[in-house]
Amino acid sequence: MERIRYLQAHIRAVGQAMAAGVDVQGYYVWSFLDNLEWHHGVSKRFGLVHVDFDTLRRTPKDSAYWFRDFIRGGASLP
Repeated sequence: MERIRYLQAHIRAVGQAMAAGVDVQGYYVWSFLDNLEWHHGVSKRFGLVHVDFDTLRRTPKDSAYWFRDFIRGGASLP
């Protein structure tokens, strides 16, 4: 839920910037997949998809489903 709140807050800020006249061309999440972070190694997972680094199995997180629904118009910002 923390990552969903993070995305909601940042997307809301992008909307506010657009309302203020900023020419926003797009928004991207930090990372689609969990990956190596230079400062934290693999201990921090910022991706929308969990990666099991032993098997490389990929599993969508709740934030992936929320983001999918948001861009399809089925989820809103609180």
